[in-house]
Amino acid sequence: MSDNPIRILIAKPGLDGHDRGAKIIARALRDAGLEVIYTGLRQSPMMIVEAAMQEDVKAIGVSILSGAHQVLVPRIINLLHEKGLGHVPLLVGGIIPENDVDELFQLGVAGVFGPGTSTSDIVSLVQDVVSSNKNKINYSA
Repeated sequence: MSDNPIRILIAKPGLDGHDRGAKIIARALRDAGLEVIYTGLRQSPMMIVEAAMQEDVKAIGVSILSGAHQVLVPRIINLLHEKGLGHVPLLVGGIIPENDVDELFQLGVAGVFGPGTSTSDIVSLVQDVVSSNKNKINYSA
């Protein structure tokens, strides 16, 4: 593990109560040497952004299985900008219809991961996004 591991917040916004995937990703990121802050279930966009501010994270990952990504993601992005965190990359995982992926990228999402995406691909993208100091790489798997 490095002296300054990447700090990433993993969150489950909305009313979706299924967090197995988020926990698997959190574990994979920890195993790769990242420092993971997992906020748990049923987080509001404001709770996610406040936690990101308090924890001084370098990236945020949200897992959305409920289909509410078109409401939750824009709200999170707007709050990030309002709070001066527009530079923090947002990654979205879960059940995201292919037709919605481009819209998420246009909003500023750095990566979109669907079921079956390898954890090593997710770890690599997080490391690439943070090390390149870009909040938008547009990776979809």
